[in-house]
Amino acid sequence: MTFHARPQRENNQMVFGIRAVIEAIRSGKEIESLYVQRGLGGSIFSELKSILHEHNIVAQQVPVEKLNRITTKNHQGVIAIISPIIYQKIENIIPEIFERGETPLILVLDGITDVRNMGAIARTAECAGVHAIVIPAKGSAQINADGIKTSAGALYKIPVCRHENFVQTMRFLQESGLQLVACTEKTKEFIYTPDYTLPTAIIMGSEEDGIRNELIRIADHLAKIPMFGEIESLNVSVSTGIILYEAIRQRQ
Repeated sequence: MTFHARPQRENNQMVFGIRAVIEAIRSGKEIESLYVQRGLGGSIFSELKSILHEHNIVAQQVPVEKLNRITTKNHQGVIAIISPIIYQKIENIIPEIFERGETPLILVLDGITDVRNMGAIARTAECAGVHAIVIPAKGSAQINADGIKTSAGALYKIPVCRHENFVQTMRFLQESGLQLVACTEKTKEFIYTPDYTLPTAIIMGSEEDGIRNELIRIADHLAKIPMFGEIESLNVSVSTGIILYEAIRQRQ
């Protein structure tokens, strides 16, 4: 399968100072996190707020003590963390997959907050030929150097799409002809039941909370991995590998 080229940046970059952060945003840098000192004001800060609104970037209001723990340099009340990857939009990727005559296989990660799990999942997904990974803008692991290393570089190779309105994004996938298969214990059906030869998006949730109810309600299929031991759950990266390779088995 053909994948989008990924930028080869090894580590998250920290940018601090109001003017430096403004220029980073204007130059198209992908902001992973933005911390702003509570009560900050002034004309240059007003310019920053305008830029944030224009680019739909949400800043976290934090006490100055937190900023001082991040860096001892003159941060002027603003610190941005630049992502080592550039996020994409699934709306751009799905049409390209169909145009290439391929059957989409998308992996949706809902609430995966452990960066090493994220990296391990991305590695498996890339090996399995998954076209793209979709994550929510909030409540997801920050992709950093640890995640890149754990993924063995897969996060540079497979498109990662980050979206604000996650339910709306899932409905877009359905409207584009993809079935949503939610991997959850809230069903009697096993992962072998769905027909993965169809255009498919597989949804995985966190080990603690599972998949959010809004996604469970709109999913086309609920499927669980059969368990025979005393331990009630598998690590999410292992579970992802199991269901992905069932999809690959069917497609072969």
